[in-house]
Amino acid sequence: MRRLALLLGTALAVPGAADAQSVADQLNDYPTAARADYVFACMATNGQTREMLDRCACSIDEIAAILPYEKYLEAETVLSMRRVGGERMSFFQSAAMAENMVADLRRAQAEAEIVCF
Repeated sequence: MRRLALLLGTALAVPGAADAQSVADQLNDYPTAARADYVFACMATNGQTREMLDRCACSIDEIAAILPYEKYLEAETVLSMRRVGGERMSFFQSAAMAENMVADLRRAQAEAEIVCF
C-alpha cells in the first residue's frame, strides 16, 4: 500500500510528465546514428574543425525540427537510389512523388544552412 501511495504521489508531483515525455520523443525522433552520419558527412564536406562540428550538429538539429525522421529517411533513400543508376532506378529520377520527397529535404537543408552557417 505504501508503495502504491509513493508511486501515486510521484505521478501527481510531476504534472504532465507523461505528456512531456511523448513531446520529447516526437521532437527527437531521429536516431543518434542517423544524426552522427549526417554530422560526419557534413564535416567531411566542410572541414574537420570544432566549429564545423558545432555547425553540422546545429544543421541536423534544424532539419530534425522541420522534417520528421520518416520523411528524412524517404528522401535519403531516393537520393541513394539515384546514385545507383540503371533502368530500374529511373523511377527515382523523374517520379513526382520522389521529387517532392527530395524537395522537402532540400528546403529543410536550406533552412538549416541559413540558421547554422
